[in-house]
Amino acid sequence: MNPDFTEITVIGDDDTGLIARVTSLLFERDANIEDLDQAVREGLFRMTMRVDTTEMTCTEDDLREALEALCDDLGMDVQVRFPADREAKRIAVLATKESHCLAAMLEAFVDDDPEAEVVVVVANHDDLAPLAAAHDIPFYDIGDAGGVPDEEWLLDILAEYEVDLVALARYMRILSPNVVFRYESRIINVHPSLLPSFAGAEAYRQAIEKGVRIAGVTAHYVTTDLDQGPIIAQRAFDVPDDATPEELEERGQPLEAEALVEAVRLHLAGDLVVGRGRTHLREDSDAELGLPEEIAELNPDAPVDNASVTGGRTEE
Repeated sequence: MNPDFTEITVIGDDDTGLIARVTSLLFERDANIEDLDQAVREGLFRMTMRVDTTEMTCTEDDLREALEALCDDLGMDVQVRFPADREAKRIAVLATKESHCLAAMLEAFVDDDPEAEVVVVVANHDDLAPLAAAHDIPFYDIGDAGGVPDEEWLLDILAEYEVDLVALARYMRILSPNVVFRYESRIINVHPSLLPSFAGAEAYRQAIEKGVRIAGVTAHYVTTDLDQGPIIAQRAFDVPDDATPEELEERGQPLEAEALVEAVRLHLAGDLVVGRGRTHLREDSDAELGLPEEIAELNPDAPVDNASVTGGRTEE
């Protein structure tokens, strides 16, 4: 994602001619489309564009009003985010009952970071309301008695707080396309496995059952395909031979929090580019992805191809 581009997202019922109507409006105002991605899920159409508006022949307000008028006519919703709109870096955290990731996000982006802040916590149970209150952050329980969330209410909250990024802090519900499409590449989840292995529920138990010796956690962008979004950050740890799922969870939880915070920082700093299903660092970024240097140094750094191994020694 280039932070200098205007982001335009159009969402609504699928129909013919939608892309042409919107792109023609932009062309007529000399706004140059740098990237366009569209998808349809469950009859819901989504188009996301990155647009260079630096030389357009109208004001930002005029473009926003024209797009809103067109989309009203088409029965669609539109979101327009100019580069200046994204300076606030306002974060919404979604959670369920586990507190470790929410606590890490509140510590990182309420108390210490002057350029980004958690502005609202939304959950499908009320267990974590005291934690949000301790940081003086608004808290909403959008779940019914069984924890089923009201996603229309969620969307209203995200719009009210003008959220730039949504962080899923062990939010134990699958977001529908109606939410994911509206915040394309702006929702980050943390999953308790080294994706793509062990997607879905009870990942630590899956790791035990498969007998893996190294398990881990993954922070990734959310897409409409469960746990298949572009990977941002990962952490790994050893699995003892007699470990239980509960013991793996104890080992993994601190790393879940660490990976989520790292991924959010990388996103907010504009260090990430998403393309062809994976993330890359921007060319001018000083950030690093993968193993920390002190761990990477423990791995072999030269191939042993064409070498013979004799008596525990490698001979050329």
